[in-house]
Amino acid sequence: MSKKQEIHVNSEIGRLRRLLVHSPDAGLGKVIPSKAQDWLFEDIIHLETMRSKEYDFYIKLLLYFLDPEKVKGKLKTIDDPKSNRDFYKPGKKGYFHSDKVMDPQSLLADILSKEDVKNRLIAAISAYEDVSFRTQEALQELSPRDLASTLISGILPDESMIFPPVPNFIFTRDIAVVVNQHILLTKPATRARSRERILTAYTMFNHPIFEAYRDNILEITNTEDHFLYDEDEQKSKAVSLEGGDVMTVAPNHLLIGLSERTTLHAVSRVIQGLFSKDVVDKVSVIKIPNKRAFMHIDTTFTQVKKNLWVIHAPFSKKHIHYATRDLIPSLGEPKELFTVDITQFHKDHIDQPVKFEFLEDLLDNISRQDLKSEKETEFIYSGDGVFPFGQREQWTDSCNVLALKEGVVIAYDRNDRTADGFKRKGFDVIHAEDLIQKLDKDEVKADKLEDTLILLPSAELSRARGGSHCLSMPLLRDSIF
Repeated sequence: MSKKQEIHVNSEIGRLRRLLVHSPDAGLGKVIPSKAQDWLFEDIIHLETMRSKEYDFYIKLLLYFLDPEKVKGKLKTIDDPKSNRDFYKPGKKGYFHSDKVMDPQSLLADILSKEDVKNRLIAAISAYEDVSFRTQEALQELSPRDLASTLISGILPDESMIFPPVPNFIFTRDIAVVVNQHILLTKPATRARSRERILTAYTMFNHPIFEAYRDNILEITNTEDHFLYDEDEQKSKAVSLEGGDVMTVAPNHLLIGLSERTTLHAVSRVIQGLFSKDVVDKVSVIKIPNKRAFMHIDTTFTQVKKNLWVIHAPFSKKHIHYATRDLIPSLGEPKELFTVDITQFHKDHIDQPVKFEFLEDLLDNISRQDLKSEKETEFIYSGDGVFPFGQREQWTDSCNVLALKEGVVIAYDRNDRTADGFKRKGFDVIHAEDLIQKLDKDEVKADKLEDTLILLPSAELSRARGGSHCLSMPLLRDSIF
């Protein structure tokens, strides 16, 4: 595979070939109640359950589809805690090491073997976290493997904590997005995720995997004169963009969410940057309510097939009737909770944006116009469109699915009503553990699977507030054309 083929994404549903995922690390197990919300968690996670009884199935599924030789025929050894407890832990002797299912912690360890990179990154993180000089010296003494672990978890090899963990690093979708052969390096909205950005930037500008694409990395930052504004202006003009608000839905078309985590000024800068470099022809901006329940657009809809999407039921025109339609916005007041605004910008006539009234209208346009689907566009609704399950299951990421290939997606097992909606569309629904056993015994071939919803154990994963889409950063997908 040539370097110009290592990174390329032009859809949400092309056959997945390479991605970044981060195994739940020790820092996630250090989240305490008094800091949970500051660190963007709603609850305290039981790390070992998440790692060895839930996330492990996610990794095995990814390996069976992307790098089967790492796992096929080895399940007994992998699942034996006495022989190989470290299969899922980057930096450990028993780690699976794949060049297709990659962990940013492993890539970070690679670049830390370069002395100049190590020195610069330690200085950057030490300054950001305001650590003592002695702590900085202690970091210099660590091996690349241990240093990578510490910079992510905040925990030294002796188990002492020197700065906060970054527990949201498991949601690799948010750190960067591949748009065709460009990489959009995002800028998080909160301090809790800012160290992730520093680590990702160093990795992408220094690791050989990204060498051929360094000129294609687009960094999102505040304007050069942002520091001159007063505090109120700085807040109003702040730039933040997270990957859950960005979807490459077609070679010519990018979606960006305007949300709790992505600001108006960030969206404007991204559109200008992408159009100036001819990366895409059009960008659709989807403004969703600024609510924790939604967070990013990929918590409210994701794509399953060219003509099939799963979306949050209350955002649907199917569930908005004249009897309940909110007329308050016409009187000058803010819009209701379940309202979205959609504006589409075209590169050749940017001053003449196009409006879409409903989310389904935009997604139907993408399916028919951008993806050339000849079939009727269909929708599956969170909670199967039944109150109150639409809201309940959206909260546990029923609309946040990862496509391994068109029509084969990973979802959480706790969203029963949404799974019923998939069944009614003709999908086979299978639990991850059962599918893995069938794949291992050659009863099922990954490449032959069609219209399948794979259910991942999710009691702890769902409490972290992110689904399989959030847990992935695709680097390479097959073109869908």
